Amino acid sequence: MIEAAKSAGFDRLFFHYNQRYLLRRHFHFIGLRGDLDAGERNGGRLYVMNHSSWWDGMIAYHAFRTCSSGDHYVMMDEKQLRHYLFFRKLGVFSIDKSNPKGIVASLRYAQALLAAGKCVWMFPQGDIRHQEHRPIRFQSGVGYLLERSSQTTVMPVTAYYSLYHHQKAEATLHAGLPLTLDWQSLGKQAATAAVEEAFCAQLERHRSRCIDGDPQLADDFTPLLAGGGSTSEAFLTMKKRVRAWKSFFGA
Repeated sequence: MIEAAKSAGFDRLFFHYNQRYLLRRHFHFIGLRGDLDAGERNGGRLYVMNHSSWWDGMIAYHAFRTCSSGDHYVMMDEKQLRHYLFFRKLGVFSIDKSNPKGIVASLRYAQALLAAGKCVWMFPQGDIRHQEHRPIRFQSGVGYLLERSSQTTVMPVTAYYSLYHHQKAEATLHAGLPLTLDWQSLGKQAATAAVEEAFCAQLERHRSRCIDGDPQLADDFTPLLAGGGSTSEAFLTMKKRVRAWKSFFGA
């Protein structure tokens, strides 16, 4: 497996690049509901998030760099990480899903991080799935990890992407209530099922809010990004200027 190799200097540079260029270029709005640091800190924290877009990691990184005081690490598919090895400097480590020994090595690495009080992010679906794909099923790795990390608090973080009146997409994250169960007594399968059930219920509530509610999600979600202008906004601005110009000259 590929271990994380954090670099504070690189992290500062990448945070600004991600915020000011990557995210602003592609998103009109990114918001967070809830508290990423909710609950007591008696041990490590395991963040579980659905995986429906290449952007998930970038948005999660922006959220915890902006709204959390924890020391965060992210599990990433090893084939992908080999293409972007610089992510190691941000706290990313790999999991080789094609190799059972590699899976165990990565989970033990995550276990050591949790034992040290760190924050670990996982995408328990295993692969990218369309956000409307149902049923959502979590791989048993999350239960394996919790069974061996009984003091861990689980933080469900749901992500949902929407398109409304703007050219660019809107992304929202919902940090739900922390889960603190007797993971060791539950065992791997029951722990996986408990986390999956709580997560799926939260995702459906999040989805309904985005579909049925007012498109102006800032009422419920704290903005994490001042989105860059889109082509549609530029066109409307140009129309206003043309009207003002015509009015000035009496046209």
